[in-house]
Amino acid sequence: MSKNWRASDRVLQIQKSAIHEMTRLSKGIKDVAFLSWAKPTSDTPKHIKDGAIKAINEGLVGGYSPNEGILELRQEIVRKLKRDNNITATPDQIIVTVGAIEGLADAIMAIIDPGDEVILPTPTYSTHIRQVIIASGKPVLVPLNEEEGFVFDIEAVKKAITPKTKAILYCSPNNPTGTVFSEKNLRQLADLALENNLMIITDEAYEYFIYDGQKHFSIGSIPDMRDNVVSCFTFTKTYAMTGWRIGYLHAEDELIPQIKKAHIPFAICAPVVSQYAALSALKGSQDCVKEFRNHYRTTRDLMCERLDQLSSIFQYVKPAGSYLMFPKILHKEGEDSMTFCKKLLKEAKVSTTPGIAFGPTGEGHLRLSFCVPEEQINLAFDRMEAYFK
Repeated sequence: MSKNWRASDRVLQIQKSAIHEMTRLSKGIKDVAFLSWAKPTSDTPKHIKDGAIKAINEGLVGGYSPNEGILELRQEIVRKLKRDNNITATPDQIIVTVGAIEGLADAIMAIIDPGDEVILPTPTYSTHIRQVIIASGKPVLVPLNEEEGFVFDIEAVKKAITPKTKAILYCSPNNPTGTVFSEKNLRQLADLALENNLMIITDEAYEYFIYDGQKHFSIGSIPDMRDNVVSCFTFTKTYAMTGWRIGYLHAEDELIPQIKKAHIPFAICAPVVSQYAALSALKGSQDCVKEFRNHYRTTRDLMCERLDQLSSIFQYVKPAGSYLMFPKILHKEGEDSMTFCKKLLKEAKVSTTPGIAFGPTGEGHLRLSFCVPEEQINLAFDRMEAYFK
């Protein structure tokens, strides 16, 4: 039977995910050393799981929560935002979402009209680019300054602003580079947004994983920016809760009802059992976050040491945040990053992520994840050293 349907132009613009393609290919090979998955290998801490179990046993998770999330959870989020992000909020300014991803999608759908331009510093998380396309917006990709450590090029952002520009979307710490955008840089970005009446949408998923004395700065903490920012956060990375699919966003009173209009048809509400798990995460001990951060600092340093031994193959910027890094491939022999990563997988049994997955400026790089056990990093680099001899 012939098909009489046609996919939307929005979806047809989106290329197949290089990240998911590498995952698919990796499943066909035995004994792969994985450096490609940007998800914690640690289990969710026990006190968080216990909170979910308690809520199940008390019969609290069988129905919908309020669309915006359980009030007690939103109250705890308000306390967290004030304590850790210097953002003053009320529970009515919070929406609990299906991970940060849904919150970002809600914000984009609430702000972007067809044809509106959204500036994204690249390389950046590919899903951000796709979300703009799905909203019928136009992604405007502005390269980060790699020579200075993948920092914002404020002048380039300024030049990219047109009458059609509606928003700027970024993640800090950055995925895939691990860059922590400085307060000075972000205040310059805020000034540009205010001068041009632009919205800023943030993805702050890796906010707690910052090293070497650097600090995370939330642009939503700038008083003059309160009406111009949607700040998106997640429990996924902080508490090793990837599968729980739970996050939240903050925006000012006038915008929240509009974002909620997108949230309801996308999700109705976040998974209720996950909301109770998130509540336990916030109310319980934060020692697990410190332990994760210390582990990632150790594995980052190990990965840098091993990369130093392959200096003829890779050149890298040491990441100050996240659990990701983005080495430049020196030993390419004319190959693009996808071809390079496929060969590395097939011939060395090491799974990495091609840089092209993170925008055109990612080409010539690959992303490596150090949220894995030390032995996995050593195995992968032992194999790469043997492969590149």
